[in-house]
Amino acid sequence: MTKAYYSAVLDRPLDEVWSLIRDFNNYPAYIDGVSESVIEDDRRGDEVGAIRRFCYLGNWIRQRLVNHSDEQRTLTYAGLEALPYPQDDGSRTPAPTRYQGTMQLRPIIEGNRTLIEWAVILDTEPADADRWQALFASWIPDWTNSLARTLARSN
Repeated sequence: MTKAYYSAVLDRPLDEVWSLIRDFNNYPAYIDGVSESVIEDDRRGDEVGAIRRFCYLGNWIRQRLVNHSDEQRTLTYAGLEALPYPQDDGSRTPAPTRYQGTMQLRPIIEGNRTLIEWAVILDTEPADADRWQALFASWIPDWTNSLARTLARSN
């Protein structure tokens, strides 16, 4: 197991950020590259156990909402299928990985801003852990920056 973690300060109030991300099905609204998202079985986007199927950069991915708390402003999701490593430089391709991600928001009183912490735990083959960790360590800031851009446009 390995972990990728990123934190950032968003220049928007906590309640505004949470209202955007709390719905598990709202990915297309704030993640660049997500063109479509559907919650299966007519569940709500804040219902633990809900499964979202979304298209990210042309690839369909399914995730389950594992935990959701309006009080703690956190949500946790898990991939339902092992994620294949993207095509890269032609070297040995790492084995697919299982993963679980958590987004946690905390208030920053000064300036009425929000701290976002985004962590993904990766269940990888030991030989592949460094490459998977580096990949997610590059993706999470991109996703967080996408969220920040979306929030800035809502001004």
